[in-house]
Amino acid sequence: MPDQRRVFIALWPDEHTRVQMDRVARQLAGPGPAVPRAHLHLTLAFAGNVAVEQADCLGQRLGRLRLSTIPVLLDRFGHFERPGLTWIGPSQSIDSLDRLAGDARALCAGCGIAPDGQPFVPHVSLRRFAQPPSVPGPVSPIHWFATRVVLIESGRHGHPGTYRVLARADAI
Repeated sequence: MPDQRRVFIALWPDEHTRVQMDRVARQLAGPGPAVPRAHLHLTLAFAGNVAVEQADCLGQRLGRLRLSTIPVLLDRFGHFERPGLTWIGPSQSIDSLDRLAGDARALCAGCGIAPDGQPFVPHVSLRRFAQPPSVPGPVSPIHWFATRVVLIESGRHGHPGTYRVLARADAI
């Protein structure tokens, strides 16, 4: 699949917030490796394996997303059984975050990428191949003021792997 890219649009944490997320991931009990610190993010829209031209379209249009600083309180753990993924996310709905995720999905559609059909569940993946966490949330919630949206290529030629930022847009 050399003519495809595996891409997604995400909120990208600043280094201070990334360190806090990584600390929480490593403090969780049970099996499963922590997500590498450099990969911590909050997915807004997963495009998946797309043609290079579609990924280029997303990169060129990413700046159309209107991002103001979004305060995100990461105060609850969750777990997706099928992939064995433990995550942290907000316990309360955040309207501006929900709107941004909708806009990111619309951006994908505008580049000819069909939405994946999954409901938006704002979360930051912390551990893979994990068991559900034994506590409802971290001892100290993470206060994140999200100011950057990125288009990430995750892997090479459509296969999962190392992350590479293809485009970014900062809060206005």
